Amino acid sequence: MARPAKHTDEMVQLAKQLVDKAKTVNDLRAGLTVMIPKFCNASNAQTAELLGIGVATVVRMKKQIRDQAAGKKAPKQQWGGRRRQNLAIEQEKEFLAHWVDKAAEGGVLVVPPLHEALEKRLGRKVAASSVYRMLARHGWRKVEPDTCHPKRDPDAQAEFKKNSAKQWRKLSKKML
Repeated sequence: MARPAKHTDEMVQLAKQLVDKAKTVNDLRAGLTVMIPKFCNASNAQTAELLGIGVATVVRMKKQIRDQAAGKKAPKQQWGGRRRQNLAIEQEKEFLAHWVDKAAEGGVLVVPPLHEALEKRLGRKVAASSVYRMLARHGWRKVEPDTCHPKRDPDAQAEFKKNSAKQWRKLSKKML
């Protein structure tokens, strides 16, 4: 059985202020995460169900109010972002700049040397998929050869078809 939650008078007053002055739904919910269990004897799970949020969110909101009541300055939680990045976006751009120059000269970008260079820069093994994701992040894409050559001459091709000698011959019955 879980230990009962402790709701101090400071927490309850802070929660009432949040509810009274709420400008956003999150502010209202944060205040109610303290008030509902205090006045209705509800558990965190029941409170979460009433408010339409997860139990972990209820606990997190209560902790924020508890910290505020205790005078602690809690940093605002920043959600999202690249939490497991190998390099920052600017560092990736700097790293790819050398390879951009090579590709601009008409060279073909092959991933294995790029993968090797990235591992050398980081000083550890990195999955090849990391390189592909990095390239995609910076707008690179796989370019496949087209069905026709860019320097083709359709008129010369038509002329060749008209005037070229036939290279086939009829098969005789003996050959079959």
